[in-house]
Amino acid sequence: MDMDVDEASRPKEGKTILVILVGAPGSGKSTFCEEVMRSSTRPWIRVCQDTIGNGKAGSKAQCLSSAASALKDDKSVFIDRCNLDREQRSEFVKLGDVHKIDVHAVVLDLPAKLCISRSVKRTGHEGNLQGGKAAAVVNRMLQKKELPKLSEGYSRITFCQSESDVKGAINTYGSLGPLDNLPRGCFGQKNPDSKVQVGIMKFLKKVPAPDAAARPDGSGDTTSQNPGKNDYFHKDVEMASPILDNPNLESKEGESQEVAFDGSHASRVSLDDAPTLAFPSISTSDFQFNYEKAADIIVEKVAEFTAKLGNARLVLVDLTHKSKILSLVKAKASEKHIDTQKFLTHVGDITKLHSTGGLNCNVIANAANWRLKPGGGGVNAAIFNAAGPELESATKERAKSLSPGNAVVVPLPASSPLFVTEGVTHVIHVLGPNMNPQRPNCLNNDYEKGCKILQDAYASLFEGFASITRTQAGQSREENENIVKKALKLQDKSECHSRNNLTNIDQKTKRDADHGSEKSKKCKGIQDSFGVSSDSRDERVDSEHRRNDGSMNKAWGSWAQALHQMAMHPEKHKNDLLEISEDVVVLNDLYPKAKKHVLILSRTRGVDCLEDVQKEHIQLLKKMHDVGLKWARKFLDENASLVFRLGYHSAPSMRQLHLHVISQDFDSKHLKNKKHWNSFNTAFFRDSIDVMDEVSSHGKATLKDDDKLLSMELRCHRCRSAHPNIPRLKSHIGSCKAPFPAYLLENGRLVHAPAEP
Repeated sequence: MDMDVDEASRPKEGKTILVILVGAPGSGKSTFCEEVMRSSTRPWIRVCQDTIGNGKAGSKAQCLSSAASALKDDKSVFIDRCNLDREQRSEFVKLGDVHKIDVHAVVLDLPAKLCISRSVKRTGHEGNLQGGKAAAVVNRMLQKKELPKLSEGYSRITFCQSESDVKGAINTYGSLGPLDNLPRGCFGQKNPDSKVQVGIMKFLKKVPAPDAAARPDGSGDTTSQNPGKNDYFHKDVEMASPILDNPNLESKEGESQEVAFDGSHASRVSLDDAPTLAFPSISTSDFQFNYEKAADIIVEKVAEFTAKLGNARLVLVDLTHKSKILSLVKAKASEKHIDTQKFLTHVGDITKLHSTGGLNCNVIANAANWRLKPGGGGVNAAIFNAAGPELESATKERAKSLSPGNAVVVPLPASSPLFVTEGVTHVIHVLGPNMNPQRPNCLNNDYEKGCKILQDAYASLFEGFASITRTQAGQSREENENIVKKALKLQDKSECHSRNNLTNIDQKTKRDADHGSEKSKKCKGIQDSFGVSSDSRDERVDSEHRRNDGSMNKAWGSWAQALHQMAMHPEKHKNDLLEISEDVVVLNDLYPKAKKHVLILSRTRGVDCLEDVQKEHIQLLKKMHDVGLKWARKFLDENASLVFRLGYHSAPSMRQLHLHVISQDFDSKHLKNKKHWNSFNTAFFRDSIDVMDEVSSHGKATLKDDDKLLSMELRCHRCRSAHPNIPRLKSHIGSCKAPFPAYLLENGRLVHAPAEP
């Protein structure tokens, strides 16, 4: 291995050392410690966060305390935790100054694919990170990888970038006796000038800094003078619009830039590991849609959604350098002044963006056929082929077919080759309009209808991506170190937890996913009108963005649109609806949580949920309440023993304001978990009477959407007794004769049959 040794600083006497291991799960940190300790005559202590708490996972503070104690006893210490960024390592490095010892780093910078493979296959892991869930965790942690430098306070850093390097480092430390020392310096780093070595989830590969004489036109750039070297960065990646002379994009002196656009130094941009969607142009290839019109729609929808996506990015991809659609979109995006940090164009194979170009996109879009089947050539065939049979199976679980103008989000299994080699976690199938008479459903050049369908297609695509990005927001560096424990904890708590949520520890996201998963099943049998016809499990993708500035800033996932479509187009759902009027429609909840459970849907556009309701909507609320009362009384005429409650969820999982009319027996096979129960029996459920009073008096309703409400212990809604699980609770409420709480008996919150005289 290459080395850079400071001979003048070589220690003269044996000294206790602290070795900080740096590496992703599966890189072999624990094995490294065990091998060294087995062969070394030096006294070593291994401090492992997975076992620091009496054999169970502990905290960073416990690790620091244990390490300090061992160093006081003149024992050398291994810090066995991931330590993937400087912040996580800094407090351990400070122990060197406190105890006057040398601090070393051993970096197990092995290929991400190898780490994932090891993590997935292993059994009996101390931190229980194994099996299919491990791949997602490793991918997430590698996003924050920051290699150590001597300037952080190390006297020696050893980089291991292959298994043979690791064996060499084990031999080096294993042969280290009590009085032996190791030379100081940096050993084994293949490219000491690189800022970071790219993991499977890094966004772009590094590009050498340009020559100091580089001019804005790129003529002074060394790569321009050497065609073929780093040519990808000058030809294959294009910004959507010029960014010359933008002071916000300047880098600090001495830092290398990550990617060049148009060959100019001024246009070099540092693109970090933000969530990224790569998508092809929809309908312009096989479906022969007009390029000019398609480019207008792409730019229009990109401009609309970039404001909603936070730090996420959109990348339009095409295979050829002379792509007409890329050229048109680039020019139009420049005219619209679209943020070049959030939208760019790229030339390359959408299934090999990471492996062949270093461009990491965790979500890719597929220009699918209506059957959602492989084949047909083009992007569809390429993506299904690259993703393996796992994508076809996962797609079948989400939907059977797709209609033009719509999209369906499919979480990609961790075993898929596209997941492992390219870091793709989701594929979004999208279907646009067809202008090719040789293909089904040709519109015969009806561009008025075609443009509307294409607009809807891109809106559905970007809404699906937005629902994914929300699950990846809000994670701190400290959370990356503890991701394994927290992910497993969330998995135990949630029956509806899906693989794409394993690395998201945000509790509000967890609540929405759990509560929304059952509701998402409503798409089954009724989604055909807006694009998705599912006959199996729920979509399991969060339906809305975090509530910051009102629901109008949220993007709803495809499956969450079912109620909205029924309210807007009731004529298409006559067989599913109990009542249709100018203001509302009424339907049975497809997965009722009680013997009688109906929904009163508002038909007012722009009122997606209770958060959108304002004083001007008070008459709408009264209308919905009156209709709800009518149906409750109808059911009471059929069964006078029932008792009804009318109300709204503070944070619904389905788009379109809807009032629940639900009988209080809660006798239903669809009531399965704590989320279901607490969504109707805590303050999360707002009584219709109270909502009308609040909106009339204050102009808005109070939202009780605290996460803790949906995770409260199970209590009977009548006698308030506590129960350990849903079966026990159901058994109790079936025989409980206690009166309802006093507050429910007031102000008409409960609807029941009139008492007999």
